[in-house]
Parts: sequence; C-alpha cells; structure tokens
Amino acid sequence: MRIGLLGGSFNPAHEGHRHIAALATKRLRLDQVWLLVSPGNPLKPSAGMASLEDRMAGARTIGDGRRIVATSIEAALHTHFTVDTLRLLLQRFPRAWFVWIMGADILEQLPRWRRWLDIVHRLSFAVLPRPTYNHRALAGQAARRLRPVRRNAREAALLPGMAPGWVFLPARQNALSATALRAALKGSVP
Repeated sequence: MRIGLLGGSFNPAHEGHRHIAALATKRLRLDQVWLLVSPGNPLKPSAGMASLEDRMAGARTIGDGRRIVATSIEAALHTHFTVDTLRLLLQRFPRAWFVWIMGADILEQLPRWRRWLDIVHRLSFAVLPRPTYNHRALAGQAARRLRPVRRNAREAALLPGMAPGWVFLPARQNALSATALRAALKGSVP
C-alpha cells in the first residue's frame, strides 16, 4: 500500500489541507493519505491550540475516511517528534510504502526538527508550493543539503518507499492557512 503522511496541528483543518492531500494522492499515485493530527507540536506554542478531539473532528471533515483518513496515531504511539513516529510506523507497517507530504513552509523549517536528517534518510518526501515560501524554501538549508537526492517532478510517483529522495511539485497554490483562519475567527468575535 502506498501511503502519504501529512502531519500537522490541523488547528483548524481547512480546504488547503484537502487540496494538498488530493493533489498528492494523484501525483504520487497514493492509495491513501493519512492526516496525522499531532497531539502537540514541539515547535508551536500550546496557547490557542484547540483540543486534540476538536482538531480530529475538523480533520475528519476534510477527509473521506477511505482515501484521505484523519488519524491521531501519534497520540496512540505516545510520540511527539516526527522521527519517533516514523520509526514506529515503519516497524508496524513493514509492507507500506510511505512518503511524507509537506508544504514549502515546512521545508524551510525542516532543519529545526529533531534529527531531521534521520527523517529524510528514512522517508522520501514531496513538497508542495505555498505562497511567499517557495523561493526561500528552495534556497534554504534543507533544500541545499538534500540537492543530490532531489528528483524531477515527473518522477514523483516513484517516491513512495524510496528514500532518500524528494520532489517539489509545481501546482496551483492555496493561500489558506490555519494561522490566518484563527486570526479571522478571533477578529470576528464581538
């Protein structure tokens, strides 16, 4: 089975997440995309973070329960860092071919992740464009360091199960962000 992993806080889940999941499903020829709703992001403040239950409910609304599936597996595994989650997923699902899905904003911050080089050597990944981040991300530390294993976008379907390797997938950009949605909601409350 070919599975894309789209991790995040999903605070809140939104159409941009659905856009990325659907695009990755098609371009990477995935059987499923798992929306990994994080119990807590070590790089984000907990203030303003909705409960895991609320964030899971939101993620379920953008999934279909079959091809795009919301999961809180990180809470069940008691992992807080992607490197630990991936280690356990690879052990528990040895026949699955995984690929990590991220926006350009995440590629830019990837070097701040715990043991990020271990992550990219265990799992291939696909980067999707995000307004205002693309140029910085593709010129950033992670992209420079991983340039020798970058693949052409036409080879995206080869990524699941092959690491290290990554692609930047040119696509229509979705400007929605959870940060902007939270700010809009906060501003609309009397």
